[in-house]
Amino acid sequence: MRAVHLRILPGGRYPFVKKYLLTGLLVWVPLGITLWVLNLIIGSLDLTLSLLPSQWHPDELLGVHIPGLGVILTGVVVMGTGLLVRNVFGQRLLAYWDGMLRRIPFVNAIYNSVKQVSDTLLSDSGHAFRKVLLVRYPHPEAWSLAFLTSVPAEVKRKLDGEYVGVFIPTTPSPVNGFYFYVKKSETIELDISVDAAFKAIISMGVVTTPENAAQLAGLNK
Repeated sequence: MRAVHLRILPGGRYPFVKKYLLTGLLVWVPLGITLWVLNLIIGSLDLTLSLLPSQWHPDELLGVHIPGLGVILTGVVVMGTGLLVRNVFGQRLLAYWDGMLRRIPFVNAIYNSVKQVSDTLLSDSGHAFRKVLLVRYPHPEAWSLAFLTSVPAEVKRKLDGEYVGVFIPTTPSPVNGFYFYVKKSETIELDISVDAAFKAIISMGVVTTPENAAQLAGLNK
């Protein structure tokens, strides 16, 4: 019997096939992932429609399911909450709600932690992730991108010298990572934005600064 050899991607014999295939993937992969993420977000926000009475549900009123109405409802609720809290009555109501949650055992620990993080990240006066640093991790001969955070006062009193708190995110999911205290003298401050650093981490270094992208484009010519 004669052996049959199959070549799935004849890149050596037909280089244009590989070229066009990769070009097509460069178009469809980011588009497909973007649509998948949007579908996941819209589908999750549409669950807020279940909070409405059945007779008010858009599917019942219109007779057809329209995706994305939950996004509008969520936006209206969030905007309405912001408008309410801006006045005196809303601030008193928020203070009452905040005080009640802080007095519930176990719930107060979760609420306080989450509230501190959200206040730091979302408030106009927050100072989270204002600087991008290089720190030696995971061993002394390697460097990793890190974000400058804060050091609790009790920790400062226990440490000798000037230390800074850093958050080292993981790749490609920057929501997970490690929180360390390192000597300030052993860090390097970078002159790049937090957004640029996040792009580099999420893309595993493929997408960085515009200057690096231009250099890579020149090398691929």
